[in-house]
Amino acid sequence: MQIESTATFRLGIDIGGTFTDIVATDANGRVLTKKVSSTPRDYGLGISVGVGELMRDYGIRPEQIVEVVHATTVATNAVLEGKGAATALITTEGFRDVLEFRRVRVPELYNLDYVKPKPLVPRRLRFEVRERMGPLGEVRIPLADASAVQAAQRIAEEGAKAVAICLLHSYANGDHERRVRDIAKEILGPDIFVTCSHEILPEIREYERTSTTVVNAFLGPVMDSYLRGLRDRLLALEIRCPLHVLTSGGGQMSVASAMRKPAYLVESGPAAGVIAVARIAKQANLPNVITLDMGGTTAKTAIVENGEPIKTAEYEVGAGINLSSKLVKGAGYAIKLPFIDVSEIGAGGGSLIHFDKGGLLKVGPESAGSEPGPVCYARGGIQATLTDALLVLGYINPQALVGGNLALDAERALRVFEHDVAERLGRTAAEAAHGILSISVANMVRSVKSVSTYRGRDPRGYTLVAFGGNGPIVAAAIARDIGIRRVLVPPSPGVLSAFGLLVAENEYEFVRSYPSELDVLDASTLKAKMDALEQEARAALAADGFESETVGVQFFADLRYTGQAFELTVPVPDGAVPDLARLGTAFHAEHLRTFAHHAPGEAVEMVSLRIVARVPRPVLRHFAHAANSEKPLAHTRDVYFGPAFGICPTPVLRRAELGPAPRSGPMIVEEYDSTCVVPPDSKAHVDGGGNLVLEVGA
Repeated sequence: MQIESTATFRLGIDIGGTFTDIVATDANGRVLTKKVSSTPRDYGLGISVGVGELMRDYGIRPEQIVEVVHATTVATNAVLEGKGAATALITTEGFRDVLEFRRVRVPELYNLDYVKPKPLVPRRLRFEVRERMGPLGEVRIPLADASAVQAAQRIAEEGAKAVAICLLHSYANGDHERRVRDIAKEILGPDIFVTCSHEILPEIREYERTSTTVVNAFLGPVMDSYLRGLRDRLLALEIRCPLHVLTSGGGQMSVASAMRKPAYLVESGPAAGVIAVARIAKQANLPNVITLDMGGTTAKTAIVENGEPIKTAEYEVGAGINLSSKLVKGAGYAIKLPFIDVSEIGAGGGSLIHFDKGGLLKVGPESAGSEPGPVCYARGGIQATLTDALLVLGYINPQALVGGNLALDAERALRVFEHDVAERLGRTAAEAAHGILSISVANMVRSVKSVSTYRGRDPRGYTLVAFGGNGPIVAAAIARDIGIRRVLVPPSPGVLSAFGLLVAENEYEFVRSYPSELDVLDASTLKAKMDALEQEARAALAADGFESETVGVQFFADLRYTGQAFELTVPVPDGAVPDLARLGTAFHAEHLRTFAHHAPGEAVEMVSLRIVARVPRPVLRHFAHAANSEKPLAHTRDVYFGPAFGICPTPVLRRAELGPAPRSGPMIVEEYDSTCVVPPDSKAHVDGGGNLVLEVGA
């Protein structure tokens, strides 16, 4: 493909547990892709290799790249592996053990041996200062500077590399936190990473605010080093354009902001794919969809309604399997920041097949990752994985993946699978492999239900959008089990998350606690609060180089029935003055939708006011990878579709070979970055947007 010398490109780079995906797009909507193996020991190496190969393949010069947007798992892994910075906590006298008390939540109700996770800050690094703010920001006890000096000196002696400052009621008045920060920096030096709770999370609830601030400090030095290293890698390729990072809420932030607020990056990778699906769903006129992103390590699901991803401010990192449930809490570290509501489980192509102590067959959550990877990769893997089972079934190409760049050893995978799995089960290899697939599908069905059925949505009325390297392989089976009739597979599904980085908007969310019952709240006072928040948000985007007139804003309110413990977030109706009656009505409706009951006669209380300020991105068409236009494959292979259908000679096609008329299965659609399986009882066609559409059970 010849690239014009005047063309300019934006790069999206998404790191996964198995592959690193890179997408380049120009102003005309052309999409170029590259998929390389991730390098867990140094993720920047894989990025450097992939970007370099993409530039060489298409003849792109460094100066033609005008922006890079990145999503990473480094922040999440640092918490999961306990490899963050040695962190100290400075808090108000009497609140040293907030991290120990946590919330009275147990993720396994009947597990008497449950042990809560150890705090990220050990008790010897938690220090108190004498001061006290009131809930309205009034000073009740002035800050004793001597106590702050003593705390900083102790931190210096202990050698901590980061400091979290979280004082009581600082969301209402951050003066004492700012003074403690100045003292700490004066004693500890300018290189220490210091974060204050009023800057990262100015909201009520001491545990969540303290935990979020601690996570931010814990990640600060790690992400600062990583992002500086990434910038150096790009400079080595002579790429000198701005670098942005995707947040867990689906918006972009500058690399400088990301270094200050790394807690916003904990789930940046999964958010990118959901953002891409939201854009595609709008173009396809699909108001309500469920996303399925399955790669080599995990499977992630989310819900998009009326073209917008569902978000949450309740998240725990380090909790293992995240089921996006308010009822399953207490296993990780709370982060009360905007997150796209993603349910994530350890089910990917690299998921290891094993038998537990009782002889029960299990798939995952442990993964072979990219090093050594599945047995069929021939990179030293010795334990069978889901990918090896899919190979035995005939679902994936037995010779190579990623356009021929990843050669497979099918015979070795079959030998290991027969010896370690099939013989132990007393089944043929194909029967055992289909059983493995059924277990994986059951796990993923649970994940889909966690964002739909468990939240009051009937998934049967939604379209399942499948992407990632393995999502399109299992999508039809998942849809059949749930009762979903339509599956959509976008073009270039295996790198869709990287594409999502390029359609994500620059976005900031600000929140202020503002407790007041709606019945007594004055609309003009609320309007003044909204104006102040808007001014702050516009200033933040201006600091990143965006002009005020390009910024759009939307307000939300966290509401609850008076006496409830937690809130629901609803949009504030547009208007010159907030319509509080409409706001209350919207809350009752959302409560009914979420919990299947509401109480219109009860008083409603506002807890916090939020603003989302964003800079829209130009609309991009999504084109398939160039490999999809290659000559037809024109061959078949035997595929086992379970006891109901047995082994079927199955055509293997390119997406371009399908037209708008539905074609009956079975068939396998092979692409550069993914494979889609169309079972015998389904049909498939390609719509006007290039999407592969499956009619399941048709």
